[in-house]
Amino acid sequence: MEVGLFIPCYVEQLSPEVGLATARLLEVAGCTVHYDPQQTCCGQPFLNMGATASGAKLARRHLQLFERYETVVCPSGSCTATVRHRYPELGVGEEPAGRALRARTFELSEFLVNQLSRSHFGSEFPHRVALLQSCHGLRDLGLGSGSEQVHGRRSSPAEELLLAVRGLTFVPTARDECCGFGGTFAVKFPEVSARMGRARLREWAEAGAEYVTGTDVSCLLHLDGLRRKEGFGPEPIHLAELLATGDVA
Repeated sequence: MEVGLFIPCYVEQLSPEVGLATARLLEVAGCTVHYDPQQTCCGQPFLNMGATASGAKLARRHLQLFERYETVVCPSGSCTATVRHRYPELGVGEEPAGRALRARTFELSEFLVNQLSRSHFGSEFPHRVALLQSCHGLRDLGLGSGSEQVHGRRSSPAEELLLAVRGLTFVPTARDECCGFGGTFAVKFPEVSARMGRARLREWAEAGAEYVTGTDVSCLLHLDGLRRKEGFGPEPIHLAELLATGDVA
């Protein structure tokens, strides 16, 4: 399968190793991976701030750059959700070609498990690991069931991938609460954001987790900053990096 690799701007600037790990996993899964270095921000921060003109400009450029790919894969639930569900708020991507491209844009774990039916990569990670369910992945993309759902609960694709990792002990938590980052929320309300993040770190630490993984670098960077400042909590690692460990083949 021909795959266009959609790398969020914060991954490129702050955690490029996540992009490399994503490309490696896709290649191991049998995909031909294409990366266009001309790609920029998908427009999510501008949309969140109400800067619709700037957001629409970036959204149109994103669709133009990725329209030639059979499938688009992104190691971020929030950016994927923005393209798939929120571009119409900017008046972008509502024509047939735009709708088709938005529908074939997938978050990494979603693509591997739901589209390729692949969960085993020969990964090895002998540690106790908790999972931060991406708010956008859970609520916007429907990847799993929220903890408030009592009946008919579904595991998320990320959880299925973790359970297939050799030596990994999955550390479940009672609730899937926001880590407090929320993009511009962390800038507007830093005290509330930090309090939410500390609560998550404390819950995982009390459960004995050594690492916490997730599908959004932004959330993991937020948690890592708090962990370093407060001196407690599991070490964050993106799902793609965790899966790229061991004899990946």
